[in-house]
Amino acid sequence: MKNPLVAFIIGISIIVTALILGNAVKTRNNYNDTIKVTGLGKKDFTSNLIVWGGNFSRLDPNLEEAYRLLNNDRKVIKDYFAKQGVDDEDLVFSSVDINKEYDYQYYKDGGSSRTFLGYRLSQGIKIESEKVDKIENLSREVTELIKQGVELYSNQPQFYYTGLSDLKIEMIAAATEDARVRAEQIAEKANARLGKLKNAGMGVFQIIAQNSNENYSWGGTYNTYSKNKTATITMRLEFEIN
Repeated sequence: MKNPLVAFIIGISIIVTALILGNAVKTRNNYNDTIKVTGLGKKDFTSNLIVWGGNFSRLDPNLEEAYRLLNNDRKVIKDYFAKQGVDDEDLVFSSVDINKEYDYQYYKDGGSSRTFLGYRLSQGIKIESEKVDKIENLSREVTELIKQGVELYSNQPQFYYTGLSDLKIEMIAAATEDARVRAEQIAEKANARLGKLKNAGMGVFQIIAQNSNENYSWGGTYNTYSKNKTATITMRLEFEIN
């Protein structure tokens, strides 16, 4: 006859093993009885705010004369944009930057010398306006100021959209609905029924130029150099299936 203690231990071992295997099957089934899908929200829109900037400068050996010339240029610029219909509050001038400029000469014996050319006074200009088309056109036509003797350098305009918060909410809803439709279609083809939502995660918000080949970024892309843009966002959903 077997030792009763040995038989007891063997019996307990069988029960424990059965419980472990049963729990593993249950966990595996729970893991497999879900479906994960990704939905896309996409929206084309047009910027409603433009920011354009540039700078102008004057060089003169006499600091007071350089200031006088720069002030004259500033008046010409203000008058020009006023005639073009730019609101005075949309036009902002930065503080004046002063630098000394020299002409350097280098000699074969290794020596060098410099000649003082004058004071370079520079000032920036910025226009921030909701008149997007008007300012965009003006940014291309500021060469007219050069004809009036203003040494103006124009930057590329940047375009923004002030309704991004509402747009993002709208797109999240669209991406979520797209993901749910995908999940329902997959469940239907698998002869299953879509259950409760278990997890949801939002992807990166991306803004690129319309009809462009811009690359998406893991941290998000925000194009500011195109007036017409396309925004996208993804939603990752996990559903139970029955």
